[in-house]
Formats: sequence, C-alpha cells, structure tokens
Amino acid sequence: MFLKKIYDKLSEGIELAGFTEPTELQKESFGTIKSGADCVLAMPDGGSKTTTIVINVIQKLQKAFEQSPRALIMVQDKAKVLEMLEIFETLGKFTDLRVYGVYDQTDIDEDKNQISIGIDVLIGTPNKLNDMFSGAGFDVNQLKMFIVDDAEILLKNRQEPKISRLSNSMGKMQRIFFTDIITERVELLADRIMIEPYFFEFDDEEGDDE
Repeated sequence: MFLKKIYDKLSEGIELAGFTEPTELQKESFGTIKSGADCVLAMPDGGSKTTTIVINVIQKLQKAFEQSPRALIMVQDKAKVLEMLEIFETLGKFTDLRVYGVYDQTDIDEDKNQISIGIDVLIGTPNKLNDMFSGAGFDVNQLKMFIVDDAEILLKNRQEPKISRLSNSMGKMQRIFFTDIITERVELLADRIMIEPYFFEFDDEEGDDE
C-alpha cells in the first residue's frame, strides 16, 4: 500500500498515476497532516510538494459536501494553479471532489458564480483570493484547510499581508505551509498564525515529480 490507512478512492488515483512508493516527505508528514495539526514542510524545489498537497487534501475531504469550499490553497502564479488542477484531476479521478482554480486573469464574477454552485477545493493566487474573499457570500466556517505553497517565495514577494488577512478571516482550521526552505520570515509567520506548528525539513528527492 502507498500509505497506511489511505482513502481507497485516493489509492486508486495514485495507482493510476503510476506512483508505487511514497517519497520521504509524503511518508514522514502524512500522519501529522492527517491528524489535523498545523505544520511547515520544507523540501527543495523539484521535490514532491505539489503532489503531497493534493494527496493530503483528497485524504482529508474525500467526498463532495454542500457548496462552500473546505480547502483553500494559495499558490504563486497561474502556472502553479494549472499544475495543481492537473494533479487533482489525476489523483482525484475516482472521487467526486469539485476543484476550481482562480488567478489574476480569470473573471471574478464568473469565479464567484462557479463557487456559488458548489466547490470543495479552491486554488488561487494571493491577489485573486483576497479579492474574492473581501466580498460577502463565502462561508469561511466550512474551511478545514488553509495551505500556502512556495511560502518563502510569496513572503519574498511581499505577500505576507494577504496571507495574514486571509488567515485572520478564518476560524479554527488546519494551516500548512510548503516551502523550499524555512526562512526566518516563514518561521515567524507560522508562529504567528498557527497553533504549535510542526516543522519538517527534507533533502532533495532526486528523480521525484513535484
């Protein structure tokens, strides 16, 4: 089995994708993320961060539920949004989870309309997510996970106010940072918005797909 006690529909998607063994990042962090704890995970670029995010979100949510998103994933740009959507499509093929991506070039009225129809996972860039959540109509109380990918890049690009603003608008939920390295900025922000976060650092896993 790829990972112990993994959701059977997710396991089917992982098998379809051709993954046979979990990476060190996936194996060592799976139990902690599954427990609902806040955490920061560092893996050099080229590791398995994006796939790890998708695996853990599917494991947590499993099935479609009501209208409001239950997982919010912040990424740095359009390319990352599209990449993550593709991985969700593959690994979540045997689930009914509804995943939607937004970035600076998408139409905000169409985005809001799509979300009102019902989605489970929302992936987006910092500017677009802040624009969308600054308006009324989103039930943030349904959110179970707030994930920031490439946290050190977003903080270097001065996106900390947007991350903090979104986090502060949400109630109790799991908050996770994925990063190439744990910089002082990443650590300080994690300590400020997370509850007793766990920190994981891994070496580059050569040959693994992100």
